[in-house]
Amino acid sequence: GWKVSMKSGSLSYILPCNRLPVQLMSQVRVYTSNGQKKDLGSQDTNGSARGETLHKVETGQDTTNAGQKQSSPKQPIQVKVKPVLKKREYGPKYTQNNFITGVRAINEFCLKSSDLDQLRKIKRRSPHDDTETFTVYLRSDVEAKSLEVWGSPEALARERKRRKEAEIKYRENLFRNQRLLWEYKEFFGNTKPRSSTAAMFFKGPGKVVMVAICINGLNFFFKLLAWVYTGSASMFSEAIHSLADTCNQALLALGISQSARTPDPSHPYGFTNMRYIASLISGVGIFMMGAGLSWYHGIIGLLHPHPVESLLWAYCILAGSLVSEGATLLVAINEIRRSARAKGLSFYQYVVQSRDPSTNVVLLEDAAAVLSVAVAATCMGLTSLTGNPYYDSVGSLGVGTLLGTVSAFLIYTNTEALLGRSIEPEQLQRLTEFLENDPVVRAIHDVKATDMGMSKVRFKAEVDFDGRVVTRSYLEKQDIEQLLQEIQQVKTLEELEAFMLKHGENIVDTLGAEVDRLEKDLKQRNPDVRHVDLEIL
Repeated sequence: GWKVSMKSGSLSYILPCNRLPVQLMSQVRVYTSNGQKKDLGSQDTNGSARGETLHKVETGQDTTNAGQKQSSPKQPIQVKVKPVLKKREYGPKYTQNNFITGVRAINEFCLKSSDLDQLRKIKRRSPHDDTETFTVYLRSDVEAKSLEVWGSPEALARERKRRKEAEIKYRENLFRNQRLLWEYKEFFGNTKPRSSTAAMFFKGPGKVVMVAICINGLNFFFKLLAWVYTGSASMFSEAIHSLADTCNQALLALGISQSARTPDPSHPYGFTNMRYIASLISGVGIFMMGAGLSWYHGIIGLLHPHPVESLLWAYCILAGSLVSEGATLLVAINEIRRSARAKGLSFYQYVVQSRDPSTNVVLLEDAAAVLSVAVAATCMGLTSLTGNPYYDSVGSLGVGTLLGTVSAFLIYTNTEALLGRSIEPEQLQRLTEFLENDPVVRAIHDVKATDMGMSKVRFKAEVDFDGRVVTRSYLEKQDIEQLLQEIQQVKTLEELEAFMLKHGENIVDTLGAEVDRLEKDLKQRNPDVRHVDLEIL
């Protein structure tokens, strides 16, 4: 059925059937963007015989009808061109519309505060909770000012390098510049007063730790004298136990003082975890010094037993130690009960969750001390009654086992806290429901709430905002009549672009204000939540 071949210009058309009706346009019109019309059918002047007509195709129809179709007037082609806004190419790096703060302008572009006075000041919504707005500058203005001040980018780069070297040198000599550092801190002003380190040790966990240090230090001294006088293995274990407790609690005091340090650029979330680190090291110290030496001395006593001298003074010292350790234990128990009641937790939950690691260490150490005093007194009594020194060595092994159990619990709980565990499911559910009940929120996804320690929670969620509610919130603050007049005045593409850019930026600012409102309300309703990261889907 490939019977007929036609050519138009340089193109060949092959029709597969001799019975197929075909109608071909003899002219093609092309419209360009400038409105000019091109006639492709008349381009080939040399092939006029081919351009005027196409070869006729035998279709089996009447030739008169074909002639009528060819003689019919041609309909003009109408093309409707839609206006399209020209797309802007910003390139891989575009910072002309970026805002930077005055501190960044001074530090990064080596300017003075007097240089910024000559630049345009723009009020923007503040990211800080204590202020509503703050002043920023256009990055392009700051860059131009820095080039005006320094003359060239090379001179600016040299000044940056010089200041960087001076900063490194200053950090190396930081301990010799403490006075200058304090003057630099006072320069900022309007900062929250930091509680003195000494005041921290007169209340709360600091008070418990200081009381434990004093009592365990005295116990170590008297137990050491009793061991030297009697040679008892159990008394040696008790002396080592008191020494380990004293050292560990001194380490806890250091952790408490370091945890109160103000956050800095290197540690933006502060030093709260220093308490957990100190408690973890304390647990390792109890295991190494307390349990290890007690086991060692007990095994040596079993392998090489020797008679024990008079135990009268040892009993007296153990009795005094029992009273003092019991008093410290009561102080720790009362502090944990008070803190657990404030958090709405039971005593057991507060201890297991390691809400206050410093007080937990004191509690467990003193509880172990009271039990170990009872174990040591029992074994020493059996030795004095039977004359068999093996009971005394077994008592040393029992004290070591007790200390090993306490150290294992401390290592486990503090490691879990440092790894960043999630908050309780009930509390997480309350936070989720609070966000979902807000009209501006459609849904939340990928919720993460991490316990950062010391009753500080970091909350993160992906939030799907309702754009209609956000836009309505923006319109409620506008003059609708004036807005309608602005819409009616829009006649050209340029006016439409300016109108959309103006109100589009304002709507984005409204969305940011809604995010700030949600974060603020979330912190107010849940004081444990200190850091909130709401990401917009």
